[in-house]
Amino acid sequence: MLSDKIKLTAKDILEKDFKTAMRGYKPEEVDQFLDLIIKDYEIFHQEIEELRQENLRLKKLSEDSSRRTPASSAAAAPGPGTTNFDILKRLSNLEKHVFGNKLFD
Repeated sequence: MLSDKIKLTAKDILEKDFKTAMRGYKPEEVDQFLDLIIKDYEIFHQEIEELRQENLRLKKLSEDSSRRTPASSAAAAPGPGTTNFDILKRLSNLEKHVFGNKLFD
């Protein structure tokens, strides 16, 4: 799972304290940069959570759909003796039926 691989949270970044040295980085610049990183982490976390919820919803919808219409999906699948030529011919006939001769003008 992704959350097991992530080492830092926005809170970890916020609470990180660096030691200062004689000629170190400017603490204000580091803090500003870390603030940007924290905002990004929060946005990423929110996006990941939304995608997880959508993924669960779509999986459930797919399962419900497959339970309701197992026979119709089997009827739509090409038979064992069907070739690509047969499929293309059926598709062409369907296009002619739906669009008429507009496609061939």
